[in-house]
Amino acid sequence: MQTFDKDLQSIQEARELATKAFEAWKIWSTASQEQVDRVCAAMTQAALAAAERLGTMAQEETGYGVPEHKRLKNEFAARNVWDSIKDEKTVGVINHDVKNRIYDIAWPVGVITALTPSTNPTSTVIYKILIAVKARDAIIIAPHPSAANCSYETAKIMAQAAEANGAPPGLIACMQNISLDGTQALMRHKYVSLILATGGTPMVRAAHSTGKPAYGVGPGNVPVYVDRSADLEKAARYIVASKAFDCSTICATEQSVVADRPIAETLMDLMRREGAYFMDPHQTNLIRTLLFHPDGSMNTATVGKPAEYLAALAGFDLPKGSRILVARLEKTGRDEPLSREKLTTVLGWYEEEGWEAGCERCIQLIQFGGRGHSLIIHATDPDVIMAFGLEKPVFRIAVNTMGTLGAIGLTTGVMPSMTLGAGGVGGSITGDNITTRHLFNVKRLAYELSAPPAAAMVPGQEKPGPSASEIEQTVRQVVTEILNQNRS
Repeated sequence: MQTFDKDLQSIQEARELATKAFEAWKIWSTASQEQVDRVCAAMTQAALAAAERLGTMAQEETGYGVPEHKRLKNEFAARNVWDSIKDEKTVGVINHDVKNRIYDIAWPVGVITALTPSTNPTSTVIYKILIAVKARDAIIIAPHPSAANCSYETAKIMAQAAEANGAPPGLIACMQNISLDGTQALMRHKYVSLILATGGTPMVRAAHSTGKPAYGVGPGNVPVYVDRSADLEKAARYIVASKAFDCSTICATEQSVVADRPIAETLMDLMRREGAYFMDPHQTNLIRTLLFHPDGSMNTATVGKPAEYLAALAGFDLPKGSRILVARLEKTGRDEPLSREKLTTVLGWYEEEGWEAGCERCIQLIQFGGRGHSLIIHATDPDVIMAFGLEKPVFRIAVNTMGTLGAIGLTTGVMPSMTLGAGGVGGSITGDNITTRHLFNVKRLAYELSAPPAAAMVPGQEKPGPSASEIEQTVRQVVTEILNQNRS
């Protein structure tokens, strides 16, 4: 009975928030560009001021990752995301094609439901609120239950800053009474126009099942190929640091190394110096059993945990200074659970002879669990780099950088984002890094460029009406159908 009451409370809260958001959106949809930018700038400053506190809250509530790294992600979601969109026009005429006499006019989507994950809760809330409000949308956060408090606090900070600078109350909200029924009610509410889902596969499927437009991203089983032409010291340093960053809770983190065989031993030694611990077969099997259930799902008790913690759970000791665990693997697919996405400090290791074989192994990994997401390559040979760019079924190929920070746009020129589209091959409607331009529509005001063809202006030949015999035949047919229906 208590669970039933909680569901009812959650459903009622969803309805109330959606109604308030819709009323607020009707006001905000008329805001000027100056008003929009003032509110977003104020929210950015508020988020930056609270970045450290929110990072600590997120780690303490979820038990995932590293507080300092979560602070960095919060700062990225505020500063870098805002810097990337602050000069973008989202109000009125945003472009004029003089030659074709077309005006592009921005038009907000409306009320957005934003599903946010437990792995990057506060940073994702900051980012989604910024890109939505910049597009003149209202937004309601539906947080993961295990990150409810830190997500709500983040949304509250953003809402207070927005309202203090002229945004209407209710434009930014976050659910507090969280249940599956309540989240479903929010996503399906008549006032919700779009769903922005970041999280696990079940969450993304739920978003797409509502019949509403949805941006959803699935898992990122990201391989990193290290070519014989690579700067191996840099590759080793970046791979270990990236996998250890926030205990591998970003979906673009490297999941398996595919090493070109001639440089494999050297890369292995360099990674050991950076804190990589290469497990023996017995230890690998202990970790394999610990991380994954028989059905392939990941043991949530191991998500976002340091290497030392995982080793202790599995029952073996690590040398001091170990930052990640590395498992030498040969198979890819269901027969090898460690070839899956691992949202913790465990990295797969494969060796292949030449970039062609390395390319094939990377494709196998991507097809097994990361279609459309991302790939990292360390190389200096431009032909090899371009071959990977042309052939891989992913939409982010980051070159000579950390996967964790490169794919989200901190260390590369791609659009800063905490939601990375996987394209059609990955079940998404875009392969872009989702940003504010995805959250408003564009109207086209188009002038005539040429007169219509003469044939279009000539009246068509009139067809005479039905004859008396045709009318009589139609009446008989209708009467016959009615009599047959009555008999049956």
